[in-house]
Amino acid sequence: MSVFLIADVTVTDDAWIPDYAANVHNIVEKYGGKYLSRSGNIVTLEGDEKDSTLVAILEFPDKEALDAFANSPEYAPYGKARQAGSVSSFFMIDDTDVAGSISYLTAG
Repeated sequence: MSVFLIADVTVTDDAWIPDYAANVHNIVEKYGGKYLSRSGNIVTLEGDEKDSTLVAILEFPDKEALDAFANSPEYAPYGKARQAGSVSSFFMIDDTDVAGSISYLTAG
């Protein structure tokens, strides 16, 4: 079952960004993941305005692959740099439909 990592990042010190952007993409791929979006073009359509700098959406084949990426020694220094230079929230969702009415999603 596919899982998706949603990263909501507000940058507080951008020194980490060039190294992160240049290297993390390959680490994501190594663990079976792929970026679906990594954008700073964030428009609030409903709810409170956010001060996020970027939102990234990544897809992994399953929770185990996402966990392996997130806990990998390759990612660790980049994750620490991101945490030191931003306020970040990471969320994982799966590909289930909680209402069970969308045919191409697994009923959840």
